[in-house]
Amino acid sequence: MKIKSGFAKREIAGSNIVVPVGKNAVSFNAMITLNETGSFLWDAFQHDITVDDAVRLITAEYDVSPERAKADIEKFVSLLKDNSIME
Repeated sequence: MKIKSGFAKREIAGSNIVVPVGKNAVSFNAMITLNETGSFLWDAFQHDITVDDAVRLITAEYDVSPERAKADIEKFVSLLKDNSIME
């Protein structure tokens, strides 16, 4: 899974914001604010990785159980897919 092209993460006033660029700016009329973990995952999903790959990355970076990490990552991925942001 990978983030589709046409979306960019920017730091604005200390917050990580995802904005649509190019033709996505017309069809996706919103911005997404990411917390620290969401920003970490956004960066990870710039590459084609699996949920299990993301779990390994998150558990190496943060003090969280693999089970909790997987559940949270699956919610994040579902949100991105529901909004046509992830391939």
